[in-house]
Parts: sequence; C-alpha cells; structure tokens
Amino acid sequence: MTIRRRSLVLGLLTAVALGAPALGGEKLRVLIIDGQNNHSWQAMTPVMRESLEKTGRFSVDVATTPATGAPASDWDKFAPDFSKYDAVLSNYNGQPWPSRVEKALEKYVAGGGGLVVIHAANNAFPGWGEFNKMIGLGWRDANFGDRLTLDDQGKLVRTPKGEGPGAGHGAQHDFKIFVRDPSHPVTKGMPTEWLHPHDELYHGQRGPGADMEILATAYSAKEKGGTGTNEPMIWVIPYGKGRVFTTLLGHVGGTDTVAIRCVGFQTVMARGTEWAATGKVTLPIPANFPTASETSLSPAETKKP
Repeated sequence: MTIRRRSLVLGLLTAVALGAPALGGEKLRVLIIDGQNNHSWQAMTPVMRESLEKTGRFSVDVATTPATGAPASDWDKFAPDFSKYDAVLSNYNGQPWPSRVEKALEKYVAGGGGLVVIHAANNAFPGWGEFNKMIGLGWRDANFGDRLTLDDQGKLVRTPKGEGPGAGHGAQHDFKIFVRDPSHPVTKGMPTEWLHPHDELYHGQRGPGADMEILATAYSAKEKGGTGTNEPMIWVIPYGKGRVFTTLLGHVGGTDTVAIRCVGFQTVMARGTEWAATGKVTLPIPANFPTASETSLSPAETKKP
C-alpha cells in the first residue's frame, strides 16, 4: 500500500471512528424550530446548534416562529420546508402552529423524516392529536392520558388516566440517568448510570404512550419534590416510516445553560438526532462522558446565533 493510499484509509477510519461524515459525504441536515418557549430558547438554541455542528455530522439551520401575539400576517409567512431536512429538532413550546404547518410535519415524519423533542418542547400542542401520538407522553394533567414509569425491576408500569399525578417537577438538582436499553443505537456503549447536572426532573407525563421504547430513566426522589419512582427521561417512538426521539433533559432558565452543556445531554441529543434522521448511530461516546459520580460540562463559550 502506498503512503498516500495508507493516509487516505487512515483518514477515513478516523472520520468513521469520530462519527464524522465519510470523506466526500454529505452532512445530515437539521432544522431547529424555536421562537416561543416557557424556557429561554434564545439561550438554548445557540448552544444546541453549536454542539451538533461540532460533531462534524450535522449542518444546522434555525426557523424562528413569530412571537406570542404576533399578527396573522406574520404566521402566514411561517412555512418551514421540512422536506429539505433529515431531522427536525423542536425547541418550541408556545401557541399552536397553523394547521398547514402541522399537516406538513405529520406528512414529513410519516414519510420517513426524523423528529427530535427537547425538554419543554414536549409541553407543546396538547390539542394536536397526531403530535401527542408522535411524542407519546407530554406535559399534561392526570386526566389527559396514561402515565408510564418503570418499577425497580425495570418492568413497565402503565397508570390509567385519572389515577396518580399529572405532569410536574420538583426542585432543580443533579440526578443520575439510568440506561434501561443498552442495546439501542442511541444508548449503546453508554455507562449504565451517569450523573446529569442541575436540571428539572419531569414526572407524571401523560399521553397515549403507544409503541414507546424507554431508553433511560431517572429516579424522582420525594425529598426533591418528586414521585418516588423511575420516570422516563429518554425514549423513542415510530411514526409511520419516521422516527421520533424525545429527551426530557435540558432545562434552561435565563442564561443558566448548565443542563444543556452537560456532555451527557449533548451526546444524547446528537446521537438521538442522528438516529431520528437515519435509524443508525455512528457518533461515538466521548471520553469525557459523565460517570456515575461526576458530571462533565462542555465550555460555556458559544458562537452567536
């Protein structure tokens, strides 16, 4: 083998090992949607965009909706072309989208597109039936639908609507993530337990919960205002020919971006986005991934959006 050819092969192997596109290959195209949220989407989007782009696997665009209370003429101009993207990442929790945009997203995902739902984005659209099917569980009251948790043996527990708590969370705190399906492409190779920093631990999420595969949970401690059980934190759901990935991690209030600078969160988001787009994961688990006893944060500096 010549030196030049050996160098090319080594370069290709390195790119594959790092999860970057193969030489000459195209990056996966991702669209982040923001513009309204009860969390600080202005602080979240730049960090998440930079984190995805740093993997070398994605090119990322952003579509920002009109602000709350904007005139209908502004919403008439909101028409993202989902077909241009391999995955759509929702950082949105606000007023309903125009029906034509809802139908466009339904068609896109059912036709094979990927949808990624981050933290409060699962709070959105309680009246949109197909969205509730896509996300499985959302921030809803106890009468909305079923609740899914895991018992201490890892067995699925389905609590019918009207029984048990509705959606909520206790005080923000560090908590462990427990990987429940180590064979899924998103979680394969992750430590079975890892520590996530200072986040809202959602509990009591409600919805149809059909065809959900729970990849990871967190224990919602009563002394932190929780439920005393294992709440889903990361899951996947098929929708038509498409794939939907949800993580409840990622609270940002004001300029505090600690939860989304967690290397665990960023790895989960990137691998979940790649899986939603392709059904496979090539991105590696980084060496500085958090452990069961120590958190791990990426630097706070980010580029402007």
